[in-house]
Amino acid sequence: MENDEHKQAHQKAPSAEPPYKLLNLQVTKAKSWAAGIPAVKVSIQTLLKEKTLIRGGKALFKMNQFDGFDCPSCVWPDPDDERSPLGEYCENGAKALAEEATNKKITVEFFKENSVYDLSQLSDYVIGHFGRLSEPMYMPPNGTHYQPISWDEAFKKIAHHLNKLESPDEAAFYTSGRTSNEASFVYQLFAREFGTNNFPDCSNMCHETSGVALIPTIGIGKGTVKLRDFYDTDVIVIIGQNPGTNSPRMLSALEKGKGNGAKVIAINPLPEAGLMGFRDPQKVKGILGSGVQLADLYLPVKINGDMALLKAIEMLLIQFEKESPEKVLDKNFIANKTVGYQEFLKQFEGYNLDDLIQKSGVAADLVNKAAQMMSFKKRIIFCWGMGLTQQHNGVDIIKEIINLLLMKGSIGIPGGGACPVRGHSNVQGNRTMLINHTPTTEELDQLKKVFGFEPPRGHGLDVVKTIKAMQNGQVKVFFGMGGNFLSATPDTTYTAKGIRKLDLTVYVSTKLNRSHLIHGKEALILPTLSRSEIDMVNGERQFVSTENSMGVVEWSRGMLTPISQHLINETHIVCKLAKATLGNKSVVDWDRYINSYNAVRDDIEKCIPGFENYNERVKQKGGFYLPNAARDGDFKTRDFGNRASFTLTDIPENTLDADEYLMATTRTHDQFNTTIYGLDDRYRGIHNERRVIFMNKKDIEKAGIKSGDKVDLFNYDDGIERIAPLFIIVEYPIPEKNTVTYFPETNVLVSVNNVVKESNMPASKYVKIKIRKHTPDIFKKVDDIQSQSLRSE
Repeated sequence: MENDEHKQAHQKAPSAEPPYKLLNLQVTKAKSWAAGIPAVKVSIQTLLKEKTLIRGGKALFKMNQFDGFDCPSCVWPDPDDERSPLGEYCENGAKALAEEATNKKITVEFFKENSVYDLSQLSDYVIGHFGRLSEPMYMPPNGTHYQPISWDEAFKKIAHHLNKLESPDEAAFYTSGRTSNEASFVYQLFAREFGTNNFPDCSNMCHETSGVALIPTIGIGKGTVKLRDFYDTDVIVIIGQNPGTNSPRMLSALEKGKGNGAKVIAINPLPEAGLMGFRDPQKVKGILGSGVQLADLYLPVKINGDMALLKAIEMLLIQFEKESPEKVLDKNFIANKTVGYQEFLKQFEGYNLDDLIQKSGVAADLVNKAAQMMSFKKRIIFCWGMGLTQQHNGVDIIKEIINLLLMKGSIGIPGGGACPVRGHSNVQGNRTMLINHTPTTEELDQLKKVFGFEPPRGHGLDVVKTIKAMQNGQVKVFFGMGGNFLSATPDTTYTAKGIRKLDLTVYVSTKLNRSHLIHGKEALILPTLSRSEIDMVNGERQFVSTENSMGVVEWSRGMLTPISQHLINETHIVCKLAKATLGNKSVVDWDRYINSYNAVRDDIEKCIPGFENYNERVKQKGGFYLPNAARDGDFKTRDFGNRASFTLTDIPENTLDADEYLMATTRTHDQFNTTIYGLDDRYRGIHNERRVIFMNKKDIEKAGIKSGDKVDLFNYDDGIERIAPLFIIVEYPIPEKNTVTYFPETNVLVSVNNVVKESNMPASKYVKIKIRKHTPDIFKKVDDIQSQSLRSE
C-alpha cells in the first residue's frame, strides 16, 4: 500500500510541455549570411560547454571522413572526391557531436535525487544538458523515481509485456533517424517475426509526403540527383527549406554551383540567412571577405501559396513556349517519357495568371523573373524540405514540382532533378531497411523466402494512427528506438494522455528527454552507444553503415571510448530482446547477428535489392550508390510502365476569419529536431528566448499590439480549444496573416487531425491560430485542460 507522501508525489503529473516561463529576450538585426567565423566560434564554445574540448575536438576531425564516423546530425551527403582535412562538419554537426561526446553523464544517484515530476518542471534545454545516460533504468507502477535495473531483467520485463498482449498489433515500434542500417534491419525483422507492421517512424513526421508524391509519379520515393549535379547545373530552386540551419553543409555545394554559373532561386515565407549568403570558414574569402551571395532571386511566398506560385510559373513557361517554340519545353521528353501531358496542359485554360500570382503572395515581377530564369534552361534542380511536406496539401505541391520538372525535361539528366532534403542522419536508410508501416508484397515475400516465417501482410500504424491507438487502448506497449516521441509529435496534451494509458514505454536513448518523463504505467530507459563511440564485439572493432540523402551507403566507425561500461549497441539490444521475447519459436539466428555485423549485412544483401557485395563495397572510399532508375531517366511507375506521370492538382482557397492567422512551426539555429542546443536563433536575431511569434508589421498594428508584447495563442480545430500561453511578438518580414513559431513549444496547437492529405503527416506548417493579449489567468485555464485530460484517463 502506498504511503501518503508517495501517493501525493505520484498525483503530481509530470509536465508534458516545457515550463511557461520567459527569459530575457534580446532582438538584434537578422543576418543576411550564414556560417563564417561565428560558426567556428560557436562550435568551439559548444565543446567547452560540454567539457569535451579534447575528446570531442579529436572526434570532429574524424566525423564524415572516409575512415571515420557519420555525423549524427543531418543527412546531407559527403563529397565524392577528397574531403577537407580541416574538417567535413558544420556548426550543428559540431553541436550534435559535442552533446554525445560530452564527459557529463547521468548516474543512478541522479535519478535517486530527482523525481520525474521535478525533472518535468525544467525546460527541454536543461533536461537535455545533464549528460549521457549511463545505465538502464526502470520506472515501476505508481513510481515517482527511475531506479536501476539489470539488462537481463529489462529484457525480461519487455518480453513479458509483449508476450501477454492479445495481439502483436497492440505493440508499436518507433524508429529515429539516428539508427544504423544494421540496427534498423534487425529491428524490423524482430517486430515482423513477432507479428506486426506497426512501424511509426520519424519519416511519418518529415518526408513521408515526399515518398507518397514521388513513387506514383517517377517510380521511386527518393531524390534523383547526386551531389555533383549541384556543381554543374543551371538553376537550383530551394523551396520550403532552410539550408543554413537544417543542412549547413549544403551551402558548400551551392557555393560551388554558383561558382560554375548556376542561378539560385529561394522560395520561403522568411528570408533565411542560409538562403541569402555563405561565408565558408575554410576559405580566405569566407573569413576576411563578404563570402558568396547565394540567392539570385528571393520569392517571399505566403504559407501555402506554393501551389499557386508553381502553377503561375508553369503558366508563364507555357506562354514562353508559344513565343519561342521548341526552346522552352522539352516536347521530345514529354512525348517519349511521360503520360498525362495534354490533360495537364488543358487545366490552364481555367486559370487566370493574375489570380494565381495574387494567391501566391509574391509580386508579379518576381514570379516573371523566376520563370524567365528557368525558361531557356534544362538543367534545373528543385530542393525542398518540411516547409512543403508538412502542409495539408504537401503531396500535391511536390507532385506539382515534378510536373514542372517534367515540362522542362529536367529529371533523369545530369545537373537536373528532384532533391527532397531529408533531415536526420539515417532517416532514408531506415526506410530502405524496411522500417515501413506499409511494406510492399515483394518486400514481404523476400523476407519469407530468406527467413522462412510468414510476415504480417496488413498495413500497420504510422505516427498519427499510433497516437490515436494509444488513446483507444489498441496499443499497449510502445518501444522507441531513439527519438523524443512526445516532443516531436503533434497535439501535445492529447498525445501525453495516450502515452500515460500505455502499459509499458521503452526508449533506447543516449540522453534524457521529455519522453522519458511522460511515460506508461511502467517505463524503461535503455542507454546505448553513440555513433562516435567504439563498438567492440568479441574483441573486434565494429562498424555500421548509413545512407545519405542522395542514396550513398557508407560505413561509420566510432573512435571514442564509451562514456560508460554499461552501454549496449542498438543491434545487440534488438537481438537480445528478440531472444527474450521469441525464445525457441524464432527461426532467426539472433546469436549470429550478435557475434557479427557482417552477418547482418549478408542477410540485408539477400533481402534488399542494390546491396550486392555489401560487406566489400561499403568499405570502399566514398561508399556506393544504391540503384535509382529515375536518376537514369527510367521511370518505373507501377501504373504507367517506364513513363513518368503528370498530375492534376487543386489550388487551396486558404480562407481565414478576420482574427485568424496561419502559423508554421520551425526550429531555431540552436536546435536539431527536438534537441535544444542553446537559447539563441542568431540568424533571425533572436537571443535568449524561444517563446516568440514572428508577425508582419501590418498585422501587429491591425491587432492593436506591438512588438515585444506578450500574447497567448489559440487553435480551435475539431471544436477543441488548444492553448499555447505566453509568447512574445517579434516583428519580422513575413507575408501578412502569416506567423512562425518554434517547436516543440507550439506543437500543442497542432491538432492530431490536422494532417497532410494522403501521407497522414502532421500539417505543422499549416495551423490556423488566434492571437490574444496575454492574461495571467490563462495558466489556470491551461492547467484545467491538462487536469481534465488526466482525469479522463
